[in-house]
Amino acid sequence: MISTYAKRLGLDVRRDWDLYLMLIPGILFLLLFKYTPMYGIVIAFKDFNIFDGLKASPWVGWMNFERLFSSPDFAVVFRNTLIISFYKIVFLFPLPVVLAILMNEIKNMLFKRSIQTVVYLPHFLSWVIVSGLFIDLLSTDGGIVNRIIVSLGGEPIRFFMDTDVFRSVLVTSAGWKEVGWSTIIYLASIASIDPQLYEAAKIDGAGRFRQIMHITLPGLIPVIILMFILRLGHILEAGTEQILVMYNSLVYSVADVIGTYVYRIGLGQQDYSFSTAVGLFDSVVGLILILTGNYLSRKFLQRGLW
Repeated sequence: MISTYAKRLGLDVRRDWDLYLMLIPGILFLLLFKYTPMYGIVIAFKDFNIFDGLKASPWVGWMNFERLFSSPDFAVVFRNTLIISFYKIVFLFPLPVVLAILMNEIKNMLFKRSIQTVVYLPHFLSWVIVSGLFIDLLSTDGGIVNRIIVSLGGEPIRFFMDTDVFRSVLVTSAGWKEVGWSTIIYLASIASIDPQLYEAAKIDGAGRFRQIMHITLPGLIPVIILMFILRLGHILEAGTEQILVMYNSLVYSVADVIGTYVYRIGLGQQDYSFSTAVGLFDSVVGLILILTGNYLSRKFLQRGLW
C-alpha cells in the first residue's frame, strides 16, 4: 500500500512539478517556525535555567503541572479566560454573519463598497492604536462617552478601572475591530450560492426575508460550522494582545487570562518552565476542543473539518 502511494505521489510530482515547487516556501515556513520550536515543549518538564541551557537543566517531570493545577492564581486566570471567550463567542460570533447578509442586500454598489471600507478599516489598526482610541473615548477626564453620561445626569464611569464593566470594554472593542473583517469569508460564501435559487424563489413569491431564511442562511451553514469549530480551538486565547495593552493591575481579577498570565510569569518573573507548562496546557485543551467539535458536527450535522 505504501509503495502504491509512493508511485502515485511520484506521478503527481512529475506531472505538477511547478505546483509542488511553489509548496516549498510554505513547507519550510511550517517546519522552521511551527514544528522545530515544538522541541521547546520539554522545558515544561524541566527546571529550566537560562544559563545552564536546555540540556543541562534537570528534569522535574510533572512538577510544573502539579504546581499549575494547585495554583489559586491559575484558577482565577482560567475562569477569566473562559468567561471572556464565552462573551466573545455569544456576542461577536453571530455579528459577521448578520453583517454579511445585510451588506449582501445592498444593491447600490458605491454605497456597498463604502460601507465595506468603513467596517474593514479597524482590522488594520494595531491594538495599541485601538486601545488609545478607546481610552480617549472612555476617559473620565474629557472622554466623549462620559461627557454624554454626565450631561444626562449620570456619574462618570471608570471603564478601564471598574471590574464590573471592563470585560464589556474588551468585548466591544474586539467587536469594533474585527467583526467587519470577519464578514469577508461569509460574503464570499454568499457569492458562491447559485443565483438561480433566488430567481426561483422570486417567481414563487418569496420576499427578501424568506430568501434569506431559506436560501442564504442554509448556504452559509457549512462555513458557519467551519468557523465555529476553528473558534473552539482558540477558546483559551481570549485576546492576549488586546488585554495586554488595555488592562492594569486594578482589573487583574477579571481580565487576567492565560496568555497574559504566561507573559507575566514567563517574561516578568523569568519562570520559563511554569509558563511553558501553562502554554502546553492551553494548546492541548485547544486541540481537544477542535477534535470534539469536529466529532459532534460530523455526528449530528454530517459536516466537519475532516
